[in-house]
Amino acid sequence: MVAEPKSMDNVTMAERRLLFIYAHPDDESFGVAGLARMHADLGARVALVTATRGDAGRAGEPPMCDHSELPARREAELHEAARVLGIQHVTLLDYLDKHLADAPSDKIRRELVVAIRRHRPQIVVTFDPNGANQHPDHVAISRFASDSIAAAADPRWYPDAGAAHRVQRLLWGSPVMPWEAPKSPDLAGEAGIDFLIDISKYRETKAAALRAHRTQHVSIDRHFFHLPDVDRILSVETFRQAFGPPLSKRPASDIFESIVDGHRL
Repeated sequence: MVAEPKSMDNVTMAERRLLFIYAHPDDESFGVAGLARMHADLGARVALVTATRGDAGRAGEPPMCDHSELPARREAELHEAARVLGIQHVTLLDYLDKHLADAPSDKIRRELVVAIRRHRPQIVVTFDPNGANQHPDHVAISRFASDSIAAAADPRWYPDAGAAHRVQRLLWGSPVMPWEAPKSPDLAGEAGIDFLIDISKYRETKAAALRAHRTQHVSIDRHFFHLPDVDRILSVETFRQAFGPPLSKRPASDIFESIVDGHRL
């Protein structure tokens, strides 16, 4: 394992701003729960945009609610998970689960640009272009996030949506899925792992955030709690750098390495 980030040479903890952009309630708990809680505890500002209410998902086995009640139920689960993770601001968009790719590009671009310019993150985290598991909504939100990051830095796009802001680093989840990490004999040597984050201190927090998505317990149990090495699975998160400042080594332990205060850009 690697140590928690301690260096604040480039940007202080109070200046650190993180924005997660995901497709569904529970995406944040699968991928960035430890990262979110770690930075919230250290004083960073952490925000989340979720594009759908997960209305096409399961309602549990046996069902915990009628399907018509599922969007509201999953929205409540999302806010509870965000509370557990110290995410200070949640923006929930209004797109249909499994149809995110059909979202009008100009509409969702504007919404994401508004969020980026409002929160002014140095770092955005989302899915890789393959959507981690090729889920169409995951692929779509990755594409929309990249498009919006570029637009947010250009004042010609939506001049009424706030001052232009340049994101310094875009992170994707690494090619190694969370539940596969313990299987690697040399996780630090895996291609695509540019940041290896020890979240063992936040293992129980990540578990609590996952359990907050009660209607999704079947897939969560399958990928986490029903596996024999669940403690190890919950103890590490890995990320790939899509773009950003060069790293002194790979994998790095601090996602803010070489980042400066965005307000000074």
